[in-house]
Amino acid sequence: MINDPIKTFVTVVELKKFSHTAEELYLTNTDVNTQIDRLEQELDAKLFNNPSDSSNHLELTLAGEIYYKYAKQIINLQDKAREEIKNLTNMVTGSLRVGGSYTIGEYILPFAVTEFAAHYPGVEIETSIANTEEIIQAVRRNQLDVALVEGEVNHTDIQIHSIMEDEIILVVPNQHPLARLPIATSEHLQDQVWILRENGSGTRAFSDKLIKEWGINVRKSYVFGSGQAVKQAVIAGLGIALVSRWIVRKELNAKELKSLRIKGKRLTRSFYLIEPKNQEANEVTEAFTEQLLGQDLITSWRKLTKKGIDL
Repeated sequence: MINDPIKTFVTVVELKKFSHTAEELYLTNTDVNTQIDRLEQELDAKLFNNPSDSSNHLELTLAGEIYYKYAKQIINLQDKAREEIKNLTNMVTGSLRVGGSYTIGEYILPFAVTEFAAHYPGVEIETSIANTEEIIQAVRRNQLDVALVEGEVNHTDIQIHSIMEDEIILVVPNQHPLARLPIATSEHLQDQVWILRENGSGTRAFSDKLIKEWGINVRKSYVFGSGQAVKQAVIAGLGIALVSRWIVRKELNAKELKSLRIKGKRLTRSFYLIEPKNQEANEVTEAFTEQLLGQDLITSWRKLTKKGIDL
């Protein structure tokens, strides 16, 4: 039996009959009428024009329409409050060792951890960032509970979940001859100086594969151990590079370097969540995994940046 006049009022509006409301809420018709009368007395206003159950359509007064809008919000807030209180009594606690390869670890992992920590404040979190191959091996050795990586994962003892798409773009220094082109072809990329990531990096594997597929002759290359270093080398004028759009979005907005489209090609790869395949799951890891697989990461990132959290 429901003894909540606000809930009863909303149900009457949505079911359009007092008798249907009584059945839904395990009340009598008299109970429903009494609760609506009580609300109208408290508000000093009529909520329905024709509160007869024989009517095929209950018509709200203007006051009823206003109250219905806020009553829905009140019920939603009550539900949220109950859920948060329930979480207090069923709080997930423990520790989480989470890793990330450089690109996703520096640009996606921080906000994923921020959201997780907000929902599970009782969990101690330790993060590690390294290149893709090092992170994969740490997961295989059970040094990490779960990790986020870019690049291919080809190990039978690793469970893989695709969580979002990443766009790879060509960036060049502002003063570079290619910067004047509206669009580049693979011919324009011949005999250029390239800035590359180190071996074991997912971005390096992606770049090597494309350079080979396109038959590009690399005049000279410089290798750096992080996406940040690659980006700064391009800005300084050392050469050109293929990078994730994530790591240069600020610099592109500030016009510190130039991105070029490559004719007929849109370069994408997947970001993955990985975890040991046959390891017994614990509630902390399950909660983190469920959070990442159950949300749109780009939308969540945008929400955080709107709040002033710059990741």
